[in-house]
Amino acid sequence: MRIWVPVDAAARALGADDVADAVRREAAARGLDIALVRNGTRGMIWLEPLVEIEIGGVRHGFGPVTPEDVPALLADPAGHPLALGPVDELPWMRAQTRLTFARVGLIDPLSVEDYEAHGGLAGLRAALAAPDRIVGEITESGLRGRGGAGFPTGIKWATVAKAAADRKYIVCNADEGDSGTFADRMLMEGDPFTLIEGMAIAGVAVGAAQGYVYIRSEYPDAIRAMDSAIRIARAAGVLGASVLGSAHAFDMEVRVGAGAYVCGEETSLLNSLEGKRGVVRAKPPIPALEGLFGKPTVVNNVLSLATVPWIMANGAAAYAAHGIGRSRGTMPLQIAGNVRRGGLYEVAFGLSLGEIVNGIAGGTGSGRPVKAVQVGGPLGAYFPPSLFDTPFGYEEFAGKDGLVGHAGIVVFDDTADMRALARFAMEFCAVESCGKCTPCRIGSTRGVETIDRIAAGDEDAIPVLTDLCNTMKWGSLCALGGFVPYPVLSALEHFPDDFTGPRVRVEAAE
Repeated sequence: MRIWVPVDAAARALGADDVADAVRREAAARGLDIALVRNGTRGMIWLEPLVEIEIGGVRHGFGPVTPEDVPALLADPAGHPLALGPVDELPWMRAQTRLTFARVGLIDPLSVEDYEAHGGLAGLRAALAAPDRIVGEITESGLRGRGGAGFPTGIKWATVAKAAADRKYIVCNADEGDSGTFADRMLMEGDPFTLIEGMAIAGVAVGAAQGYVYIRSEYPDAIRAMDSAIRIARAAGVLGASVLGSAHAFDMEVRVGAGAYVCGEETSLLNSLEGKRGVVRAKPPIPALEGLFGKPTVVNNVLSLATVPWIMANGAAAYAAHGIGRSRGTMPLQIAGNVRRGGLYEVAFGLSLGEIVNGIAGGTGSGRPVKAVQVGGPLGAYFPPSLFDTPFGYEEFAGKDGLVGHAGIVVFDDTADMRALARFAMEFCAVESCGKCTPCRIGSTRGVETIDRIAAGDEDAIPVLTDLCNTMKWGSLCALGGFVPYPVLSALEHFPDDFTGPRVRVEAAE
């Protein structure tokens, strides 16, 4: 009997380790011969811990499972009240287009044999067979940075490839600090080899022999998974002096951040990697020309690099066939906040925000009307239901003064105080600012004070807040100060009543 219990941090937080222990004890007591696999999560967090049992060659799901459910589950899986049916046929799974996350939840994360049996390393082999075609394939695929800015990946790689230097680097930005985001962590814990493969392909493409994965310290499970996977990949010949027996060398290691949100910005991250204080660098020069240790450096997000193996294995045209406009391929949506069904859902660009919130997420968990949806982390704009027809795409969101960002989607019901949320954005910036530039360092502090003036009834402070946001947007060195105006101005524009007069909170009990 094959049984899967997730080892993902979210599942563990919900009791997956206790469930796995109960499965082992009960199997031993019954004399059952089981193979217990600790897989990644399928992304249906509201069903975690989700136990899967192979029945007739098909993986059936049960959840959420507690240790007390295990005896009856092993005694009669088919008749258990928590039975959900074949996992791949569940509506949440069946409607997705899983490319980047194709193996997450399906395989043993630390089995390179399991990884290869499910299509792993095909992209790297294709890249090694035609290294001169890699940058062209990535460019033609339309892949853009999944970390927030949406910059075309192929252009960045081409710049580094053409740069003359004795050494180049591949840096993976895994400093996932946005509220409501967890895709990077899920992938590193559920399919770390795909990130390793993507970084190796990037190294071959641009002539870099060394890579670094910069992971935030708050992700201990991801750090352990990546460290283990790198050692296994090195032993299997995927990394090292001869990548899969080729003439190309590439190795990598994990570096752990110290919790600064600003280190999610690429130049701050590079300073941190060099052992310096995490402060923003002025551009130019750009990291693609003078990055880590002054050398040409590719800096990409986890999702960008982890998508590369699929593109190289299946071709640029197959990837570009998904999506809308200039937003090609798929995006792993991270749905959180006040929702019935929170989790990760990978789908092609183009769904409307309303389809995501009301259809996929199932509306609010409280049952109250949706008031606002913040997309793109704590620096993303708040969208009201009147904008729910907006297609999920970079340019489409920008046209509504919003950001796709890392595709974190946080839902709020009608009890949310938008003035308080706007104040939080300014306060967050004030706390997390690296202090390098005046608009961010001083502007965020003045922003908190100005919103407090508004809260005290000084409506003359509203145009001051608008002017301050404009200064921060265009005067800040990086996106931390430059993007804070998005949540503040969107809250002010779409929910003006929350800024004028005392806020009357509608209690959920009404």
